[in-house]
Amino acid sequence: MKSIEAAQNGDTFNADGTVMEAPRTVKKQIQFADQKQEFNKRPTKIGRRSLSRSISQSSTDSYSSAASYTDSSDDETSPRDKQQKNSKASSDFCIKNIKQADFGRREIEIAEQEMPALMALRKRAQGEKPLAGAKIVGCTHITAQTAVLMETLAALGAQCRWAACNIYSTQNEVAAALAENDDGGDLTHWIYKKYPNMFKKIKGIVEESVTGVHRLYQLSKAGKLCVPAMNVNDSVTKQKFDNLYCCRESILDGLKRTTDVMFGGKQVVVCGYGEVGKGCCAALKAMGSIVYVTEIDPICALQACMDGFRLVKLNEVIRQVDVVITCTGNKNVVTREHLDRMKNGCIVCNMGHSNTEIDVASLRTPELTWERVRSQVDHVIWPDGKRIVLLAEGRLLNLSCSTVPTFVLSITATTQALAMIELYNAPEGRYKQDVYLLPKKMDEYVASLHLPTFDAHLTELSDEQAKYLGLNKNGPFKPNYYRY
Repeated sequence: MKSIEAAQNGDTFNADGTVMEAPRTVKKQIQFADQKQEFNKRPTKIGRRSLSRSISQSSTDSYSSAASYTDSSDDETSPRDKQQKNSKASSDFCIKNIKQADFGRREIEIAEQEMPALMALRKRAQGEKPLAGAKIVGCTHITAQTAVLMETLAALGAQCRWAACNIYSTQNEVAAALAENDDGGDLTHWIYKKYPNMFKKIKGIVEESVTGVHRLYQLSKAGKLCVPAMNVNDSVTKQKFDNLYCCRESILDGLKRTTDVMFGGKQVVVCGYGEVGKGCCAALKAMGSIVYVTEIDPICALQACMDGFRLVKLNEVIRQVDVVITCTGNKNVVTREHLDRMKNGCIVCNMGHSNTEIDVASLRTPELTWERVRSQVDHVIWPDGKRIVLLAEGRLLNLSCSTVPTFVLSITATTQALAMIELYNAPEGRYKQDVYLLPKKMDEYVASLHLPTFDAHLTELSDEQAKYLGLNKNGPFKPNYYRY
């Protein structure tokens, strides 16, 4: 989630968070070109990610090729208590160890090779600064992919300050690289609760998480939303690519790295059959698992049935399944009662949002024993000896226990960047204090930026065909109500 300040006076940040006056920079927009753009099909140099990954005993270690760098002193002192400076003598950051910056920079460079659209935005913005004067505050997972987004926003002229939304998904070496380069959904909720007066200086909000979007609509319905907000989560490029394809690949990666489980013949229940749930179910079914689905929405439920999955209530299968996966964005989907009834050795994990989908708090009682068996893997043991395998303490499996496909995140990150450009450069009055979806033209533009990677060639409408369909030859090609 990111917030964009109005920057009415072209303010800049001091290290203590106060504002320093500066001349206003003229804003410019990136023009969405109607004609075809020429792109390089493939980068000439592609970095190689290390295949060997060490498993650390620390639950906060990231799965990164930079994990070969270790220093036991890192864990002796809280990052908040450390006094660190980068090569520019700046200390305006809070990270684990600035010495990991070189490793992190290599991670970011590898990610750049798989994020062609953001790199294209940087190239097109040379000479133009569509975010000049914008102050962007973000709260996301700190990974190599989000680092590419942050550095793209900076290249577009923005001043950025960022915070991690999840300590378990933070890649410490990437955070170090960002700190070294520095010269001096959760966030909206936090600002609204703690510092509501800040909304007077905020021009707009871009939100990409399900839960964050729900909160925005709740604020809007109650008349408490103070600024325009862009709902990126429900954009086509987020729903159909990030939520579906990304989760379809990363669910298996996360489970394999943490448990070494064989999926063939395993009974799995997936709670929720939205785009994330669909991706998880498809991947597990392809690996030979017997997959059950729980769902509250009759439309999604019917889709699950038509896709060949048995629709059940969680109570009906909780005693027999080998793996429980939540993908709902809700809270207390898996309760203590469910956890008590699970079979010995059942694997429990979350692919939805935060650690509230599984009632982890109910497991922190004196009669239960927690045993850390490897990074991000805990055995929770009952008095009778039964144990469940809890992954990432109920937090997001694919971001805490593995990595995610960089190319898919390029699509989402580009959508976010364009949404920020749109909100920041929109003339006064275009967006009210409400929640908006991205313009269809923007979704299509993001998709078009990624097609050259596959050497894909779009068919063009003739004038006669365009007239027959009532379309502009250059899009948008589908109405807003079209469901892809």
